[in-house]
Amino acid sequence: MKGVMRFGKKGKLSPRYIGPYRIAKRIGNVAYELELPQELGAVHPVFHISMLKKCIGDPSLILLTGSIKIKDNLSYEEVPV
Repeated sequence: MKGVMRFGKKGKLSPRYIGPYRIAKRIGNVAYELELPQELGAVHPVFHISMLKKCIGDPSLILLTGSIKIKDNLSYEEVPV
């Protein structure tokens, strides 16, 4: 489609949702403004609720970036969990 921004692959395997992104504010009864990153500056930040999906985060899956030590040659050590 002309003028539509696509994320990732084209066709059947393209992602249906991207994110998660924080809600900046509610606009009316059926729209929300999202806090989008700079890379998505060309995307209008207001979405109808039918275009959004609730994200229920699992705190056990959050990886703190301070725990990853990247070496000068951009390699890292894998440690079994």
